[in-house]
Amino acid sequence: MVENLALKIKLAVLWLIGEGTALAYMILMLMQPGIIEQIMAEVTPELLLIYAIPYFLAPLAMAFLSLTLKDKANRWSNIIVGIVLTGLHILDSVAAVTANPTALDILMSLSIIVAPALIAWYAWKWPKEEAVTKPKK
Repeated sequence: MVENLALKIKLAVLWLIGEGTALAYMILMLMQPGIIEQIMAEVTPELLLIYAIPYFLAPLAMAFLSLTLKDKANRWSNIIVGIVLTGLHILDSVAAVTANPTALDILMSLSIIVAPALIAWYAWKWPKEEAVTKPKK
């Protein structure tokens, strides 16, 4: 029981680390010369929604759910969402790094990928529930 609580906290913190890393990367990108004008020329409300879900809403929701869901649902939701976001972040990072391979892009892209990958790994290794035996009468 205590072991599962520690794992739930670890998962929630990893979701928040992934969220913070994505936010920090976006802020740092905005500091690059000319990037704001480029983004303003290309951004649409639909594009903002597409980025808001995996980078902001999903990690925050999963941090909360990691602390509140029952063990089985918690394990599977963290595995599934962790794998999906790892894949999305890999695709997004490949595009970012190949377009403009700076040290910042490489470092932050790797950081953004590591958090959901670790989440999926920890959830996959979730400890097996020990069978509760009833005392003999």
